[in-house]
Amino acid sequence: MTRADLKKFASCRILVIGDVMLDHFIWGSVRRISPEAPVPVVEVSKETWYPGGAANVARNVAPFTKHISIMGRIGCDTQAEKLRALLKEEGVNCAPMLVSKTVPTISKARIIARQQQVVRVDRESLQQLTDIELRQVGNKLQALSENLDAIVIEDYGKGFVTAALVETVTRIARAAGILVTVDPSPGNPLSWRGVDIVKPNRLEAFSAAGIADSHRDLPPHKNDEILRVGAALLKKWDVPRVLITLGEQGMMLFQSGKKPHHIPTRAREVFDVSGAGDTAIALLTLALASGMNPETAADVANHASGIVVAKLGTATLTPDELLAAVNDP
Repeated sequence: MTRADLKKFASCRILVIGDVMLDHFIWGSVRRISPEAPVPVVEVSKETWYPGGAANVARNVAPFTKHISIMGRIGCDTQAEKLRALLKEEGVNCAPMLVSKTVPTISKARIIARQQQVVRVDRESLQQLTDIELRQVGNKLQALSENLDAIVIEDYGKGFVTAALVETVTRIARAAGILVTVDPSPGNPLSWRGVDIVKPNRLEAFSAAGIADSHRDLPPHKNDEILRVGAALLKKWDVPRVLITLGEQGMMLFQSGKKPHHIPTRAREVFDVSGAGDTAIALLTLALASGMNPETAADVANHASGIVVAKLGTATLTPDELLAAVNDP
């Protein structure tokens, strides 16, 4: 990988579509148990906020290109204001967002004491897109389509990504020649016909294929269960490519008419796997949109994931970090 490749990344025009969230972390320490109930008292030392869900995918794309937009549903609340502000700081265009007067912005607050999560507080209302909202998506996407190279559909199963949305996105993308990549949700089984590549993790892949995972201690390219899963998903989803992320075993790329391709893990240390899937789909999409072949793009995504799992929290990476990792013998 070269600086010229990064320049190609910088010219890519990407839209992320999916379930956007606000991640809130409350950090502190515990010195006593509450006299009111048998629960710890957390003395707060700091609070941090990050774009979550599909917004974190956009955040991962932002260091590589200024042409990054996000489409999701937010409410009329302070969480929406905070999320917009955070994304604006990252250089993400929030204009395509849908604003709902009835559905709140999804937010997740985590209280953490001495690096241990004590409790998580979720604010969400799982409601699918209305017909009016779906028409908004179609109109906004149609207006954007002439200035897009790729679309990421990031599904967290919170209601924004529906069969009707996927049909709308793929129809407009096909007509405009736009690449479409998908990070699926196991709790929201959909047909992905019409997209270019789907990137499930191991658990999602085995679940979608209806095959039990025996967790055999075998290299992925010699594990007949993984090979069966990849073949089954190519057929079930009727897509040309499936990339399965396998944690410490790297990734496995399945393509119609080709032998499966294994990419060994690049992670040297693992501190936190949160957000690694968001990083993988972000860099996979950038690499494919820039003209890289699927094998090379998957390798880039693998290197990127290896960098972020060595960082604490929902992390991102820089172009220089990626370049150094890919070129490190």
